[in-house]
This record gives sequence, C-alpha cells and structure tokens, in this order.
Amino acid sequence: MTLTDLLEDRGVSFLLFGGKGGVGKTSCSAASALWAAEHGKETLIISTDPAHSLSDSFDQQIGGEIKKVEGCSGLSALELDPRKAFEEYRKKLSETENFEEQAQSVLRELGDLSSMTPPGTDEAIAFAKVLEFIENPEYDLVVFDTAPTGHTLRLLSLPDILNSWVVNLIKIRVYMSKLTGLFKRLIGRGDEEDRTLDVLEKLKETIGVAKETLKDPNETAFVIVMIPEVMAIYETERLLSSLIEYEIPCDHIIVNMIYPDVPNCPFCRARRQMQQENLKDIREIYDDFNITEVPLFETEIRGIDKLRKLSEILFT
Repeated sequence: MTLTDLLEDRGVSFLLFGGKGGVGKTSCSAASALWAAEHGKETLIISTDPAHSLSDSFDQQIGGEIKKVEGCSGLSALELDPRKAFEEYRKKLSETENFEEQAQSVLRELGDLSSMTPPGTDEAIAFAKVLEFIENPEYDLVVFDTAPTGHTLRLLSLPDILNSWVVNLIKIRVYMSKLTGLFKRLIGRGDEEDRTLDVLEKLKETIGVAKETLKDPNETAFVIVMIPEVMAIYETERLLSSLIEYEIPCDHIIVNMIYPDVPNCPFCRARRQMQQENLKDIREIYDDFNITEVPLFETEIRGIDKLRKLSEILFT
C-alpha cells in the first residue's frame, strides 16, 4: 500500500509524521511534502522537532521563517524556533486592545494555583502553529515533521490540557469580575469594558475547533514511521495507544530502512534475517493498517533528487 489515498482520495489538509527517533521521519515527511507539491498542492512542511533536520534533508537552509524550497515550486518549509515564535505571538497579542493590562490582571488573580501550570514552550508553540493554520488555511496541505514520540504525545495531548486550563481561567475570571465589578461601581467606574472573557472564550472555541479538526479523518492523518526492530515496535505500540486515546486518525505505517538481500555479506544477511522476522510480526500485529515498506538506501537521503526517489516508493 502507498500514501496516495491520503492525499488523492481523502484529500487531507494536515499530515503528521511521528515515531521513534532515528527512524527517518524527516525524510518521509519531506518526501511526502515534495510529492504533494509536485502534484499540484500548495504545500507547507513544518518541523516541530527542536533538533531540526529539514535543512539537512532538503540540503538547503530553511530556518525560522517560511521559505520557498528551491527546486520545487509550490513547496515551502519552516523550522519552528520556539523563542522567535513566542516573541511573534507576544507582539501580536500586545497589539490587541488592553491585552497586556488584562493579561497581567488575570495572572495576578491566578495566584499560585499549581494545577494551572501551562504546557512546555516547544509543544505550546507547535500547537499554536496548528491553530494558526486551522484558522487561516493558506495551504492545500500542511505537513508536520514531529519530534520523537514523547514530544509528539505531549503535543497531541495539548488540546485537552489547554481546554481545561482555559475553562479554569474563565471560571476564575467570572468570579473575579463579580468582585471587581462591584468595586468599580462603588468608585463610579462601572461602565468600563473588560474584554478578557471574550478573549478567553474565543481561545476556548479555537482550541475546540482544532481538536475536532485533528480528529477528522477527512482533514487529518497521522503516519507512523518505524524500522523493523523490536524497540521500534514497542515504541509504535505506545504511540498508537495514545493516538487511539486522543482519537487522532491513523491507518498508515511506514516501515523504513529494510535491508536488501546481499548474499556475500554475512553481516547484511544477519541483519536482513532479523528484520524479516520482525516484518512478519509487524504485518500480523498491524494487519488492519496500510503498510508501506521502504528499502534501505545506499546513501543518505539528502536533496530534492533523493527525496523524489523516496516519494516514488511512498506514493507509487
């Protein structure tokens, strides 16, 4: 099976690649983005992995700004820089009328509620980008090259965490508004408008839309990348369990780096035999999934030409 049905039949708008570190997620996500762009889809690929490797994969500098990929019209790329993105969001929010003042007011009211600790910066910034492109769909397809499994699971859990966080903020704000409203009326300033609740309600609504989009198989697909080794199988089980828990659509698995048959190389024969045994288990365990098997390339997959060869395996 190939990935073609995800983009041609279902026409998903968001394609996420995840799996254990070192299994070739970036190569597979970059090759998929390249294939989509070369088949008429305006495509953006985003690396949410703090240890970015998109630049290495495309063999050209990408960086923290959306940049056109040389050698493929219709394809853009971005390596998320959490610090830079955070400053951009802070600046955008500060331009909102009275936002800084209202935000500080809410933070003062929160006090030291330990249960309200916000998520990690890297995951929060990555999810903010997901929200941004769900709200403003500038591309036909957005491909996410995610970090190794642990980071990805935290990213996927963010809609629930943030929704709970914002709901608690709203409850606190409503309670405090009653007290501050009474105080303002006592000092004759009761006509002042407080838009903090509007901002929080809008954020809650946006998170809800994102959550439903990520669950919609016509909008989103998660592709697991693995290699035919026991540890990768265990990691895939953990990732898949969480995808099921969060209701993220996933029915495609890429088994990467399969050793070729090299009769005159004892080491290669041993590696291939081990992988073939694991492949048999993978096919049995994931018999309900579409499995794409990718051979080990002779050289590093780097640059447009090599990515194009990989995309032919993934899609044709």
